[in-house]
Amino acid sequence: MGIYVIVALAIVLMCLFIANVRICPQSNSYIVERLGTYSATWQAGLHAKVPFIDRIVNRVTLKEQVLDFPPQPVITKDNVTMKIDSVVYLQITDPKLYTYGVEKPMLAIENLSATTLRNIIGELDLDTTLTSRDVINTKMRAILDEATDPWGIKVNRVEVKNIMPPEAIRNAMEKQMRAERERREKILIAEGQKQSQILVAEGEKQAKILEAEAQKQAMILQAEAEKEAKVRKAEGEAQAIREVQQATAEGLKMIKDVNIDEAVIKFRSLETLEKAANGQATKLIVPADFQNLAGVVSAIGELGRK
Repeated sequence: MGIYVIVALAIVLMCLFIANVRICPQSNSYIVERLGTYSATWQAGLHAKVPFIDRIVNRVTLKEQVLDFPPQPVITKDNVTMKIDSVVYLQITDPKLYTYGVEKPMLAIENLSATTLRNIIGELDLDTTLTSRDVINTKMRAILDEATDPWGIKVNRVEVKNIMPPEAIRNAMEKQMRAERERREKILIAEGQKQSQILVAEGEKQAKILEAEAQKQAMILQAEAEKEAKVRKAEGEAQAIREVQQATAEGLKMIKDVNIDEAVIKFRSLETLEKAANGQATKLIVPADFQNLAGVVSAIGELGRK
């Protein structure tokens, strides 16, 4: 009988031990209280608690969490009511502070995010709100991170996911965007026409320049051709004169060789006198040695007989 009691007691103790053994998963922490007060923070691994004395009061994940809050109504500086949807990325860094720092931490963060967003948007007008998401994200992250630090929470990022202005504001913005697109379209069309006209004018200018260059080259070539013709003509005339002079010189040389220089000169004088007499001159100058012309004629006659 005593053996059965011991075996039963051993089985009960075994079951009780097994029931109080816990395995803490990776990236998790367990908060353990002993007799109602904080006792320990279990990290990942195998742990055992004292039966009926220790109690696991909270299981905390250490992974980064994403809190997607519903759209919050806010009012801008210029009294425009809109809704903004934000997302908060946070991570629990101290499980003890997270457990004992604030009641319902996620609800507290949601309310804190809503009030912070209202305060930031209240300092901005509509246009600035629509174009300053980075500024809003930075301010919200700084404020939330500082406020949640005593709760053992680290706010890594805050993102404004969606901004929803009223219907009338959206319609006005769409009209403004449509007008802006039409204005840009007209500007682009005008710029295209301007560029086209500029290109046409440039083409005509280049054509006139090329035509003027062609005419210039033609005139230069024509002038060079005329100059070349004149040079050749002058060279021909000079060559002819040289040939005449050369022929004259050769003739004089031949006359000189036959020793009739004086007679030829007098004969030439007689020919010149004859031509002068046949002209329209009213006076005739006779050389002083005219009486010697007969001798000249006789000399020429003898030359002819030779």
